[in-house]
Amino acid sequence: MPKKIYFASDFHLGIPDRDSSLLREKKLVAWLEMARADAEEIFLMGDLFDFWFEYKTAVPRGYARLLGKLSEITDAGIPVHLFRGNHDMWAFDYLTSELNIQLHRDPEFREFSGKHFYLAHGDGLGPGDSGYKFIKKVFANRINQWLFRQIHPDFGIRMALFWSRKSRRSGIEKEKKVQDITLNHIQQRITVHSRELLLQHPEINYLIYGHYHYPLDLPLTDTARQIVLGDWISHFTYAVFNGEKLELKVFEQ
Repeated sequence: MPKKIYFASDFHLGIPDRDSSLLREKKLVAWLEMARADAEEIFLMGDLFDFWFEYKTAVPRGYARLLGKLSEITDAGIPVHLFRGNHDMWAFDYLTSELNIQLHRDPEFREFSGKHFYLAHGDGLGPGDSGYKFIKKVFANRINQWLFRQIHPDFGIRMALFWSRKSRRSGIEKEKKVQDITLNHIQQRITVHSRELLLQHPEINYLIYGHYHYPLDLPLTDTARQIVLGDWISHFTYAVFNGEKLELKVFEQ
C-alpha cells in the first residue's frame, strides 16, 4: 500500500483545564499511533500547545504521553513536522533537539506524488487583522522574548496560561453568538490570500491551513482546493493524502 501524508492542526493542549486537556492528549496519541502505521510524513500545522515557551533549562510541564509518542515516531524514521502557530511561536530548539521534530517558521511549498502543496498555519495571512499582526511582531521580537525569559517559569507559564484560557473562553462565547464569524474570517482573509497566491503559482493543487478551527474543503479552481483543517477541541478533524487524492476526515476513537 502507498504511504500517506497526514495533516492536523490546533490541538491547544493545556486548556481549558488539565483533565479535559489530558483526554484530548490521549486522543491525539491514539491518532498518531493510527497514522504511523502507513504514514510517510506527519504534519502538525500549528498550535499543538495553547502556550509553549522554552527557557534555557526548562520547558512547560506535562504532555509526557504526546512527547513520548512523537519520539517513537521519529525514532522509527517517520518525519514529523510542526508549523509554529500563534500559540506556540515560542518553540525554539527543544522539540528539534530532543524529539527530532522538524520545525517550520514560515509557509512552505511542497510536492508529494506530483501534487503541489502550500502549507501554512494561517495566522496573519491575507488582508485585515492588523491588531494581531502587530502583536505577533511584538511577540517575535528577540528582546521581548529575552525579557519574558527573565520571569521565573512557575510564574511566567502560569500567567500566560491564565490569559490564554481567558482568551479562549471569550472566543468560544463570541463564536456561539455569531455562528458565521469564522467562515467570514476565512473568506475575508486566507481565501483572499489563496487566490492571490494561485495567480503567482497556478500549479498549486492544495492549500492547507490551520488556525481557524473550522474544517472546510473549498474548491478555488478546477485544480486547486483550499483545506482548513479544523481543530481538536470540537471537531477532531484531519486531512490525509494517499498519493492520488486528499480527504478531510474525522478521527473517531
